[in-house]
Amino acid sequence: MRPHPPVPHDLSPSSPQGVGPLLREWRTRRRRSQLDLALDVGVSPRHLSFIETGRSRPSAAMVLALAEQLALPLRERNRLLLAAGHAPRFAQRSLDAPEMASVRAALQRLLDAHHPYPGVVLDRQWNVLLANGAAQALVGLLPPELLGPPLNILRASLHPRGFAAATANFAEWGGYLVEGLQRSVADSADPALAALLQEVQAYPNVAALLAAQAEQAARGPRPPEDTPTLLLPCEMWLPLPGPDGRPGAPQRVSLFTTLTSFGTPRDITLDELAVELFYPADAASEALLRAAAHPASDASTRG
Repeated sequence: MRPHPPVPHDLSPSSPQGVGPLLREWRTRRRRSQLDLALDVGVSPRHLSFIETGRSRPSAAMVLALAEQLALPLRERNRLLLAAGHAPRFAQRSLDAPEMASVRAALQRLLDAHHPYPGVVLDRQWNVLLANGAAQALVGLLPPELLGPPLNILRASLHPRGFAAATANFAEWGGYLVEGLQRSVADSADPALAALLQEVQAYPNVAALLAAQAEQAARGPRPPEDTPTLLLPCEMWLPLPGPDGRPGAPQRVSLFTTLTSFGTPRDITLDELAVELFYPADAASEALLRAAAHPASDASTRG
């Protein structure tokens, strides 16, 4: 699977929004008061107010200090620097760039070592950049219109002709995915993610899900589960290969997922990458995935 570069934001210095309004917007989004943020950065609330109203032009060091306290993505730190009249500090390289060869190789090794369980590398918009063999096999179940490029894991998971059609617990899993996308839109102010949210909310299965959630909310909170599960799994009916290597009747596979990011990125692409690894949620699912990965050897062993 070929990587697709993240959709860039407009970082033009001619943007009509200055650093003050941008900073105030992010401070509000992060639910920070002027007093709270000013104390953490080590300036007076009056000085921060002057920056937000345009009466004071912050230095590059001040912009970066404010961005650090607000936990802004590197892309948005560049935007703030440009809005304040400073040069951007963080580069963005394609995952195919020669300088990224070691990173790309490390990511692919991580994915390959995770086989026979699915694993993918995602960009900020949840587009798939890299995938291991188990994930590639799942992608083969999708209709052509959902394959991209780029292949978007949320679109593929929520579309009624995508993985949603095989998801046994779509009410819970689909709700989790939509809630996560809503949270990403609120946290990032990314227009591409906002467009994706608008798209998936228009899917009939997602619209019905959201309507059911609204109806439930109107009736009041649900009583707590007697025995809550440790993790919310994704339960799918998958036509896994049999001993002859051919897809058989769909079997129920339960998976849970983890998300991992780079700890100290200095490049925008790396800052926006996430590795999503799926694990079997029970022994039966583990056995099915392992058998599907090596059907021929399993058959010869039994013979």
